[in-house]
Amino acid sequence: MKHLLSAQDLDRATAIRVLDTAGQMAATQSREIKKLPTLRGRTVVNLFFEDSTRTRISFETAAKRLSADVINFSAKGSSVSKGESLKDTAQTLQAMGADAVVIRHHASGAPHMLAHSGWTDGAVVNAGDGTHQHPTQALLDAYTIRRHLVGDGGRADVTGRDLDGLRVVIVGDVLHSRVARSNVQLLHTLGAQVTLVAPPTLVPVGVEAWPAQVSYDLDAVLADEQPDAVMMLRVQRERMSTAGGGFFPSPVEYSRGYGLDGRRLRALADHAIVMHPGPMNRGLEISAEAADSPRAVIVEQVANGVAVRMAVLYMLLAGEQTTNVKVEAA
Repeated sequence: MKHLLSAQDLDRATAIRVLDTAGQMAATQSREIKKLPTLRGRTVVNLFFEDSTRTRISFETAAKRLSADVINFSAKGSSVSKGESLKDTAQTLQAMGADAVVIRHHASGAPHMLAHSGWTDGAVVNAGDGTHQHPTQALLDAYTIRRHLVGDGGRADVTGRDLDGLRVVIVGDVLHSRVARSNVQLLHTLGAQVTLVAPPTLVPVGVEAWPAQVSYDLDAVLADEQPDAVMMLRVQRERMSTAGGGFFPSPVEYSRGYGLDGRRLRALADHAIVMHPGPMNRGLEISAEAADSPRAVIVEQVANGVAVRMAVLYMLLAGEQTTNVKVEAA
């Protein structure tokens, strides 16, 4: 891999290799000294034009655990707020010797432009662009699903395994969700069957071309499909205009039709897991009972995000000349 811009960049073999490498990384994080020397001397820049505490901290932690030098760049209060362009910012970072740029941007396509413009020689990792893509979130979700649902319910070695035959239901604000787009693509690549559930107003135009089924009835899907994993999407109210009535009549009605509450939680199969990319709107798309239940793996998704992003940075910057992660302490 030269860059990671989209879940579509990953074929089945590459995706499994990332997940396997993440497993190796996760194993190193359970010991007393968590730091690896793998990327010592490399510089990773977190270039965030959009707020995201979780993703930025996750990438920063991942880079530091690999001994890379980390520069955090926030658009707020920077020269960008004074009118500097993405090109000027990228060329400045290139002059500083950035080996990788992790970019989050409000404009869909900005990471692709950065990667192919010639403004930087470093690897580019898409940490979320507009409503387009969020590939490392899809990878950490796939990693979490594989840990729990593949290989005798996570009790056997899952190295080299995909998600063939698993049923995943993604519920909520699909229209504004880069997480949904990335997950549909990656889960399909790994062999899972995906069903999207949302009110008609939150289903994007052209969704019929996606490798997923679409339904507007959450209760029917839960009853008929008995999914192995249910992924609740955050209702992105900051991307919605309330002009003309908004996308649904009221939070109460949305929660009644598409929220994961205690009743729907109890309707799931015993082995099924509950996921959410965070941050959660408790009481809207997910109830406190569901979010805090033993089958919820939401906090674990955060921890797995560090291991997955360590794997991505390792594969981009250390190259793939070696097949095993160096596990010596830094």
